[in-house]
This record gives sequence, structure tokens and C-alpha cells, in this order.
Amino acid sequence: MRGKQTIRNMFQSLAVIGVVVAGIYTLVPHDENADPIRTKDYRVELLTAQRAAPYPVAVPEGLGKEWRATSVTFRREQAHAWHLGFLDPSDQYVAIEQSTAKPADKYVRKVTHQAARTEQTRQVAGEAWQVWKGPKYNALVLTADGATTVITGTATQDRLAEMAESLTSQEPGAAASATPSVKPSAS
Repeated sequence: MRGKQTIRNMFQSLAVIGVVVAGIYTLVPHDENADPIRTKDYRVELLTAQRAAPYPVAVPEGLGKEWRATSVTFRREQAHAWHLGFLDPSDQYVAIEQSTAKPADKYVRKVTHQAARTEQTRQVAGEAWQVWKGPKYNALVLTADGATTVITGTATQDRLAEMAESLTSQEPGAAASATPSVKPSAS
């Protein structure tokens, strides 16, 4: 008789727990149409990087509102590494990576997830950018002003070139007014 009560009590407990879980689920708001990507306001990190980096920090200017900043970091202790990631209008990833890391080729392979240098170059804004191709990311690479600048991501070469064309920079140590033209919403 004792065994039947234990099983009956277990099912009653499970039923009570199920009712509580169902109640909590209905009280938590669900918006299936909401965009899961949060845009990032990168102005503070940009100011920090512009003051601390020994090279002109690259930042896009004039991109449309469809470009959404999604990630940003500046790591002085890691060869002054600047990273600014975006989703382009087609929801493809595009990142600006800059660093004083040596050797530059090793740094480029790291941030492009093992892309390889090609013999091709692409003229963007009067500069010859080296074309890199990889299994995951492609890239445009430019070494100047003591730093390596990499525009990389899953986007097309044209989108990478569009990002490269939009880049502006300020001299190292300048107290810049960080007013990116792609104003991220604070989500």
C-alpha cells in the first residue's frame, strides 16, 4: 500500500510543478519578431583607443543606418588591438581590426580565422589593400602608420571595400570628439 501512495504523490507533485512552470512561462513576455542582435554604442571605447593607440584609429564615417555596430574592444596590452564589429545591411559580419602586432601576417591570420594572402590588391580610397581569402572570412589588409588595418568578415569583397572606403582616423593621442556617423541605438 505504501508504494502506491508514493507513486501517486510523485504524480501530484509533478502536476503542481507543471502548473507553476506553465504560469511562469505565460507571465514572461515573448516577442518572436524582436531582433536578437543588440547594437553597441562604441563612442567611449573609441575615445579610449584614440587617446591610447600609437596609430591613427580607424572608424567608419558615412555608412547608412542599416549598418549596426555589434562589438567593440580596445586592448592596449595586446599590441594596442582595436576591434569594431558590424552587421552590414545584408546581416553579414564586417569587422575593423587594427594592431601593432608583429609579425603582421600572423596577426592577420588570427583575426581572419586563417585566411591566406593572395597576389591580388584592391584600390580603395587611393590605397592598395591586399586581398586575403579564407574558409570563413575574407579580408582587405593595409599596413601603414605603424599599424596593420584589417577589414574582415563574412560579407562580400564589395561590402568589405565599402567599409574600407568609409574609414577615417585621427592622429594618435588626439582628444577626439567621437561622433560616429553610424549612431548605434542603446538597446
